[in-house]
Amino acid sequence: MREVWVLGAASNRFGKMAETAREAATRVSWEAIHQAGIDPKAIGHTFVANCFGVADHQAHLGPLINQGLGIPEVPSVTLESACSSSSAALHEAFVHVAGGFADAALVVGVERLSTIDTLQATSYFAIAADYPFETKNGATFPGLYATLASAYRAAFRTTPEMFGAIAVKNHANAARNPHAHFQKEITMETYLASPVIASPLRLYDCCPFSDGAAAVVVAAKESVRSPVTEPLVVRASARAGAVTDMHDRTDLLGLPSTRRAAELAFRQAHLTPREIDFAEVHDCFTIAEALALEDLGFYPKGTAAQASLDGATARDGTLPVNPSGGLKAKGHPIGATGAAQVVEIFEQVNGLARGREVPRTGTALAHNVGATGGSCSVHIFGRR
Repeated sequence: MREVWVLGAASNRFGKMAETAREAATRVSWEAIHQAGIDPKAIGHTFVANCFGVADHQAHLGPLINQGLGIPEVPSVTLESACSSSSAALHEAFVHVAGGFADAALVVGVERLSTIDTLQATSYFAIAADYPFETKNGATFPGLYATLASAYRAAFRTTPEMFGAIAVKNHANAARNPHAHFQKEITMETYLASPVIASPLRLYDCCPFSDGAAAVVVAAKESVRSPVTEPLVVRASARAGAVTDMHDRTDLLGLPSTRRAAELAFRQAHLTPREIDFAEVHDCFTIAEALALEDLGFYPKGTAAQASLDGATARDGTLPVNPSGGLKAKGHPIGATGAAQVVEIFEQVNGLARGREVPRTGTALAHNVGATGGSCSVHIFGRR
């Protein structure tokens, strides 16, 4: 396979967009292509991640985005993998470029849900679970992740402050991120005083509904004459699946799809978890970050929440986690989330993450989960 580089990555500010999904996706795509220093006509394929186009009354976004970029003849496809959609799109782009089917590819994720009310948005999100057996019987994602949090608390000695430390840390990081939905720090007292949403999860354990768009340009090393930025080398691109229904699982203390995707990714990259300098992980709820760190092999079972409380995952800790603020505070526009993780890694490596820099940027990992673990993508990036 050919070596694949990330040449450009761009995001808008997550939150509530005045632009349509089409407009926002086209704009960040332009920015990523410009940053990559290539002509749009060098793009051989466009991969779009957009789960809820119906909320913006616009499906089939790919041709419209390409039309706005002046490349209407370029093929496109829209992918859906719940919250991991743009990471799945990045994997497909990687496969196309590494396999020689395109010299360069565009990945763009976008979501716009602010046009509908909270109840309707919650209902849209919930169909990413098993509708007949989970959603139709009243299960929403706060409830499903609360089940995981309850199992974790029953198995290990945890305190509310351990999960609270994850929320406080991610809000502190997001406060320094111009792309973030929430740019305001919180205290532990604020966290503990927040209302319970689905016991034991409180308000500040939960990510927000966000609008947003993010784009990534990947290209074959051999097709790049002189990169204008410090490219990310895609050292691994791995995906895995698992049983979707929680009532059919034998283990609620982690996500099998994360463990499998991580195993594949570390094998591809010829690395171990100890060699990762920082990570962007899927933290739709604080429990999700703790489980991810354990499933990825960074911490033994039952210890990640305590590590967060001890400061090990802070920007100046031994393993900085979610310097962007994560889904928890940066925001979670479903289709754009995975691509936005790559934007953060790209900005860290290129010295663009001013005010939220991590000490070491040699090797980074991005982890993105679909729903409650029915699908998962893990990417590992390095420097040239």
